[in-house]
Amino acid sequence: MFKPLHNYVLLERMEEETKTAGGIIIPDNAQEKPSRGRVIATGPGAYAGDDLIPMTVKAGDVVLFAKWASSVNEVKIDGRDYVLIKESDILGILE
Repeated sequence: MFKPLHNYVLLERMEEETKTAGGIIIPDNAQEKPSRGRVIATGPGAYAGDDLIPMTVKAGDVVLFAKWASSVNEVKIDGRDYVLIKESDILGILE
């Protein structure tokens, strides 16, 4: 398995709804890539000088992340698509 370094988080994208609240089905070519994902693995955290700042998110959390953040990297590991992103580009945890 892949273990991210520093403050990087490995996410698996979660599919968004293909139907609007009013029941209209959105065709595949009109759908945006989802900005929500499940945390698969995290690094240990970021360093501020000699101090380690631990990660806030953990494996299994469902999070919202910034779609156009500079740290969003699409990666393929063992034939599966993932997103590798810095924790600072995660907007929040869905509960």
